[in-house]
Amino acid sequence: MTGTSLLVVTAHVGDFVWRCGGAIALHAKQGIPVHVVCLSFGENGESNAAWSAAPAPSREEVKACRRAEAETAATLLGAAHVDFLDLGDYPLPESTATVQRIAQAIRRIKPATILTHPERDPSNLDHCRTFNMVLGARMMALAPGHGADIASPAQVMSFEPHQPELCDFKPNVMLDISDVWDTKKQAMQAMPTQKNLWAYYERVALQRGAQAGRRGQSAAVYGEAFQSIFPAVRSSLV
Repeated sequence: MTGTSLLVVTAHVGDFVWRCGGAIALHAKQGIPVHVVCLSFGENGESNAAWSAAPAPSREEVKACRRAEAETAATLLGAAHVDFLDLGDYPLPESTATVQRIAQAIRRIKPATILTHPERDPSNLDHCRTFNMVLGARMMALAPGHGADIASPAQVMSFEPHQPELCDFKPNVMLDISDVWDTKKQAMQAMPTQKNLWAYYERVALQRGAQAGRRGQSAAVYGEAFQSIFPAVRSSLV
């Protein structure tokens, strides 16, 4: 049976903060458990500030730095648990073993919704590989031949990529995160290794908030955008 929890699967540790930190904080505030799986620490391609430190750090030191940032951010957002698979990045390897690990998480957590990257992202193939593995894991989690603890079909939603115009990203869900914006901002600031993204993602949140307010005729100020992969099933259109 599908539960009421949320599962977030990201290629790199920073992704869950920038792309869906508001969704994590909002659902956690509502008492809904949010579980995060980070496939890599982003140590190779998303830790420029850490690598420029003096004296020059080791790879393990960079990874430890990114892990500490992610744990602090996750705690601020209210995530119930964060799992770091430490697979390496740029490029992130795509494997059956990783699909199995994500499938095991889906069977254990039984999420109602899974948030992850969009299918296309020509500027970062790690994101595309994560999307593919999440869909493969979802399929595996539904298959009775892999064990009796079968998960019900969870909706998969792609969060907004860094360059949506390159990724064929067409959001069909706008989430009002105004009530938890301060929390998301604190979580972003807990990741100083990628300080260059703070202002950018505040602008994105303001833009999506304006769109959410217009579509929902509400007082939304900050928002996040998502694209559903599977159609919603309803008993009424009213």
